[in-house]
Amino acid sequence: MTGSEEVRCLLMRGGTSKGAYFLADDLPADPAARDDLLLRIMGSPDPRQIDGLGGAHPLTSKVAVVSASADPDADVDYLFLQVAVEHVEVSEGQNCGNILAGVGPFAVERGLVAPGDGETSVRIRMRNTGELAVATFPTPGGRVEYTGDAEISGVPGSAAPVVIEFPATDSPLLPTGNVRDMIAGTEVTCVDNGMPTVLIPAAALNVTGYESPRDLEEDLALADRLREIRLEAGRRMGLGDVENATVPKLSLLAPPSNGGAVMTRTFIPVRCHTSIGVLGAASVAAGLRIPGTVAQGLARPPAGDHPLRIEHPTGFLEIETDVDAGDGDTPAVARRTAVVRTARKLFDGTVFPRSPRTAPARPLGDNDGSAPR
Repeated sequence: MTGSEEVRCLLMRGGTSKGAYFLADDLPADPAARDDLLLRIMGSPDPRQIDGLGGAHPLTSKVAVVSASADPDADVDYLFLQVAVEHVEVSEGQNCGNILAGVGPFAVERGLVAPGDGETSVRIRMRNTGELAVATFPTPGGRVEYTGDAEISGVPGSAAPVVIEFPATDSPLLPTGNVRDMIAGTEVTCVDNGMPTVLIPAAALNVTGYESPRDLEEDLALADRLREIRLEAGRRMGLGDVENATVPKLSLLAPPSNGGAVMTRTFIPVRCHTSIGVLGAASVAAGLRIPGTVAQGLARPPAGDHPLRIEHPTGFLEIETDVDAGDGDTPAVARRTAVVRTARKLFDGTVFPRSPRTAPARPLGDNDGSAPR
């Protein structure tokens, strides 16, 4: 990176999220300097992110850092960074499957991958976990096509499809080794199919699972229960102390209401998602394919290898999941996971970060440093 803090940036919608995409070479190599710069670019800490690119919500305060990969099985490396809205924090503790949808198009836009004539497949190594994904999208005439007929819930209109496939891995789907665990007096299933996720029957927490995200966020008794479950589940899943982490996600499950396999309400980790993340949905779907999980009896998965329709507050996400459920001697593993997302380029140009001299060390209210009104 040059001495100037002006940074080339591509702002994209990826799936049901929005984020700033950067070439790794355009950002400081030192993680602390990089994170400081990204906080100033996104406008954090501030609940409105009024002085930056962020959209005042975790789903719109995301960053992708992309570079050519030295891995022979990948074309590019993708590091996902979650930029906190109201706190001085940048986390790389998780993947993001929605922002992943824009990585392939970005790699072509920046010349990291040569486009095919018709469609292009980009092999992506997700640096947060080391896992691989392949994104395939249309490139007629050697240019990324963003216009198309694919529709996904939570995004108005339609766009070109981005098919994301996750190859089979040997990683156990049940990180605690159990189909069910009793945590904080609640029976749950801990699953990791790309995103550490705790499946919880909504009824076990005295909610229906059909409430609006806002109503669930305002339920303080529910928040206390969820925090207790998340902290203990994180320890049992081998994630250590997750007090300040963004994983594991918590997904409340209820019977489907619109012809799908299950209804969900997912927390990230305390805000309730207005839809559901791609990798979180992959973990939910895997949990539905394993006999004996807490989804049994309330979910209605289709027979055979038909896609699972995971319902969420603004619609549904369809995901293909092929699971080897294992037995007493071998763990359950995912053979294949695939999903269709869309992405769209919103802006390509130069972003001018807030000066380090004027950046706040804490959230500001309106003009006087008081709590936001």
